[in-house]
Amino acid sequence: MKRDSVLTRVVRIYETFGPDTPALRVTDIARRAGLHVATASRLVDELVGHGWLQRDPDRRIRVGVRLWELASRASPTLGLREAALPFMEDLHAVVGHHTQLAVLEDREVLFVERLSAPGAVVNVTRVAGRLPLHASSSGLVLLAHAPAELQEQVLAGPLGAFRRTTLTDPARLRRFLADVRRDGYAFCAGFIDEETTGIAVPLRGPGDRVVAALSVIVPNDRNARAQIPALRAAARGISRTLSH
Repeated sequence: MKRDSVLTRVVRIYETFGPDTPALRVTDIARRAGLHVATASRLVDELVGHGWLQRDPDRRIRVGVRLWELASRASPTLGLREAALPFMEDLHAVVGHHTQLAVLEDREVLFVERLSAPGAVVNVTRVAGRLPLHASSSGLVLLAHAPAELQEQVLAGPLGAFRRTTLTDPARLRRFLADVRRDGYAFCAGFIDEETTGIAVPLRGPGDRVVAALSVIVPNDRNARAQIPALRAAARGISRTLSH
């Protein structure tokens, strides 16, 4: 039986960490990664020595600042974030709730930046967090402009539901994606939380290609649609910057 390489085992160690498990004991890392405790302990010690993992006073292990530094410096989304942030800050000042930047990653939407404020509405997303493409406004914008092959894969399911309003019927989802392409935005009232509305628009780069989605999460009320003009104006500014 072929043994996993050291690199593969290191990758499995990093994949044990998540939004709900930022710090773990070595025994938990070993169990989650499918490694012998001695092997996990040795690899963790080496990674701590390089600063790629760090050990807390209570002996729990978490991702190290050194890895974050390297990832941030070389991130393919760095230019996108730098182009978007000035416009996101202006939009956030107008909206007063969550303003988000997201990209397509595999069959999910990955959030790479978020601005929030005290008292903002409920929001399940976070920076470096993911959601299914069919469930959020950002994901639906990205899916609407994704290659046809990916769209068909998602439409084939499974399509999990956060709320009864989440798009889980393939025919309804297909119609919604057509509406997004026609209207230029996704308006998702109560798709993830009944008290919030997600609204997203595409961001375009060179060749008019959709490279990301800009979204706001606002209260699910009669004023939600009033945020669309400001959102589209910010998207035009970001798209111009990206295209140049």
